[in-house]
Amino acid sequence: MRTQLLKIGVSPRLFHPQPEATGIQSRTLQYLEQSVAHWIMSGNALVFMVPTVDQDGVLHRSDLRPRDYALALDALVLQGGADLSPELYGERTLDARWVTDRLRDAYEIELLEAFVDLGKPVLGICRGAQLINVAFGGSLVQDIATQIGMAASHVTPVYEKNRHPVRFVPGSLLEALYGRQGGEAAGGVVSIHHQAVRRLGGGLRIEAVSPEDGIVEAIRGTGSNYLLGIQWHPEFHHPGDASALDCRPILDEFLRAAVVVRGSGAAQSN
Repeated sequence: MRTQLLKIGVSPRLFHPQPEATGIQSRTLQYLEQSVAHWIMSGNALVFMVPTVDQDGVLHRSDLRPRDYALALDALVLQGGADLSPELYGERTLDARWVTDRLRDAYEIELLEAFVDLGKPVLGICRGAQLINVAFGGSLVQDIATQIGMAASHVTPVYEKNRHPVRFVPGSLLEALYGRQGGEAAGGVVSIHHQAVRRLGGGLRIEAVSPEDGIVEAIRGTGSNYLLGIQWHPEFHHPGDASALDCRPILDEFLRAAVVVRGSGAAQSN
């Protein structure tokens, strides 16, 4: 008999109506990037996009809460996307050209809190890692290139082809997961971010950094819940590519944590 498949929620990217647009671009769209879904599915888990809950909708009202999704699903992945609003950590935007999305910020924080409250695993990718840090009281470097001197290139026009090395912090769980006793990880990571962790949030620890400039590349919760944020994009690391970090161990660890929580049944009783 086949074991019941895990149900993994993925927070949506949001596309808001464009000025004077017609057709589909005049509508609000919620979507996930195909590669994120396929990466999770490679672990034989079902993927469900978790749309925003609109309790005050003009056309279709709902009594649902993000907690209802947290109760129904086994774990959550926060995917990449727009910058977080600096207002969340008490700052003003340094450059109005940087795109932020306060609606998505608020919804994802509520979604994150619901899963954490129920003790269910959460994995944050790129923006998702930054959101975890800010939700736990941390702050961000708004722009690495202009705020950190001599920083490496963490985002370039080549997008997912931009890579840099990463070093696991000694004694970290990522170091143990990969069996790396100090030094750089085997293979680079796909880097697509101009913001990064500045002040670390409460109840979090640093798991990996960029050896070239010390930029934080992974954070993990110190509590009993599985909570991991990685600044790189594992969905763009192709299996068998020796030049890229093998991200399957991270996926397997995340899914194992979901199996343990499901088996305990504790979260379902809340």
